[in-house]
Amino acid sequence: MVAGASLALVSGSLLLAVPSQASGPAAAAKTIAGSHPAWATAAADAGAVPSSTEVTGTVYLAGQDAAGLTAYATAVSDPSSASYGKYLTPAEYQARFGATADQIAAVQKWARDAGLTVVSTTDHAIQVRGTNTAITKAFGTGIHQYKVAGKLRHAPAGNVVVPAKVSSAILGVTGLTTGATNVAKPDSHRTDAASDKGSKPAAGLPTDATCSDYWGQKTATGAPAGYTNKDVPFDQCSFYPSQLRKAYGITASGLTGKGATVAIIDAYGSSTMEADANQYAVNHGDKAFKSGQYKEVVDSSKWENQDLCGGPDGWAPEEALDVEMVHGLAPDANVVYVGANSCTDDDLLGAISTVVDKHLADVISNSWGEIMHTTDNADVSASEIAAYEQVFKQAASEGIGVSFSAGDCGDSSPTAAATGANCQADTSRAQANWPDSDPWVTSVGGTALGLKSKEGAYGFETDMGTLRSNLSADGKSWEPAVPAPFYFGGGGGTSEDFAQPAYQRGVVPNSLSHTLMTGATSRTAQRVTPDVSMNGDLYTSVLVGISDGADYSEAGYGGTSVSCPEFAAVQADIIQARHGRGLGFANPGIYDRTKLFRDVVDKQAQRTSTPLSNVADFGVISGSLRVRLVAFGQDTSLNAVRGYDNATGVGSPTEDFLRSYR
Repeated sequence: MVAGASLALVSGSLLLAVPSQASGPAAAAKTIAGSHPAWATAAADAGAVPSSTEVTGTVYLAGQDAAGLTAYATAVSDPSSASYGKYLTPAEYQARFGATADQIAAVQKWARDAGLTVVSTTDHAIQVRGTNTAITKAFGTGIHQYKVAGKLRHAPAGNVVVPAKVSSAILGVTGLTTGATNVAKPDSHRTDAASDKGSKPAAGLPTDATCSDYWGQKTATGAPAGYTNKDVPFDQCSFYPSQLRKAYGITASGLTGKGATVAIIDAYGSSTMEADANQYAVNHGDKAFKSGQYKEVVDSSKWENQDLCGGPDGWAPEEALDVEMVHGLAPDANVVYVGANSCTDDDLLGAISTVVDKHLADVISNSWGEIMHTTDNADVSASEIAAYEQVFKQAASEGIGVSFSAGDCGDSSPTAAATGANCQADTSRAQANWPDSDPWVTSVGGTALGLKSKEGAYGFETDMGTLRSNLSADGKSWEPAVPAPFYFGGGGGTSEDFAQPAYQRGVVPNSLSHTLMTGATSRTAQRVTPDVSMNGDLYTSVLVGISDGADYSEAGYGGTSVSCPEFAAVQADIIQARHGRGLGFANPGIYDRTKLFRDVVDKQAQRTSTPLSNVADFGVISGSLRVRLVAFGQDTSLNAVRGYDNATGVGSPTEDFLRSYR
């Protein structure tokens, strides 16, 4: 969101502070709040870009009856409402709340009359392109250059204004600001990074990779003293799906996700996803996808921004992780993978819209996100938030649940980002992430799971937050010395941008909802994340199989990117328990069932002042022994305590939770 944008918080939803679109007096011109960024100051203004410079922007369509959409999506999602579960079809949604043909035609005509070219049109947005002259005519302000931190950036010289004749049809405008692009990143990380420092093989620990089949099975005798003078266990081997199914009560419930469909949204697409998922399943005693059970919506001819986003290779592990976890925890559910054309907000939202507009799935899993407030002028804008939230409400009205991972940087503070393995370096302050903090989605956080048998019997969970040290070169100490700095942890916290939704009232403590991440007190209760959590710690990792055209291999991955598809699979299992009836937006039902979740409490706070720790031994790689000392449950300023907390939400699902929907 652009700093300084004028915003209003109403019933847990963030709305653009613009003139009303309700019927009554004649429509007026509309100012798009925040479209002129705060960093584009008069002092930094280097003048207008040449009149012939071409600029591309996206105009988001407002549709019909925004207040009615909010009310309808709320009612059909509320188990106490008489309208609960009375979902709309996509056609019914479009007729009642979507943009009309007349609205679309009016916006197209206005753009063309101003000299802009209409590049593309959907039911949600119209992309336009034109010279600065045409942009100025259409939007009431031209594009200027601004010198910021020694670099020239382009932005509107003032807030964008759209004329009265189309103001009621336009929700927001994005894309006119250049030089700082909002991009999402996967919330996953590989555990066995071979580039890290190692020690001499004669350190006294095994030179072959060594792990435990369950917590405490094997002891790391010979390791230097760390958080305790006693020997600690070797890290658990990376989990596979049958263990997770048993640990979370899925096996005992007898549910397999039959009759449900889960959509997975990532960027781009792997060339070998179905084959990899099938080999992975068979390798671990499960069944491959049946014919037609897995589908893809991918168009490689439209891929863009590959250098900015890491390209298909950078996203392939995330895709494999998501598909294999959903199939693993809901083996009979249908899976549809929808690959966005890049990692920008416009493209990712376009992929979600594809699923919702065609009702391709009952549940949408998104293992990616970003921070909202940055130091490099790439804040999430008010128009982007409004566009996303419109689609989230559409999904709710159609009975589609949308989940997002909560991130892997704890409280996302600059302190965490300084040492965290999966943090955004441009964070401006401790903050809840986006889009998982939106009140219309389910925020899925992470835990560290300890098994008490190789088969997957549940042992314990603590919050996902790790400190990591490397074995010194001489094998006699740990570097950095304990306590080590933050390395990896589940996201969460109190949002400064969204008010508390009704479903969190009476469950989330006032001490959290009224205290912002900066420590400031909020007069109003605010949204707090996550909602639920499942295993995702980097050192209670899951195995992922991938080839993407190369040789097939498996490795351990962690992150709330693991947790989100795990919970999407749980939702698919619940849909089977409901005899195929859609679950819809899950949060009201989740907060109605808090006693059926396993309350995750930090093991350190529960037992001792010494943090839970173990030794991860990856064996000899490139001539040196790679060994880590890991402390668990150390998630920055987030804490797993009894009841709802900002590290694990209401906790992790159980067999009783699954069965409660029958």
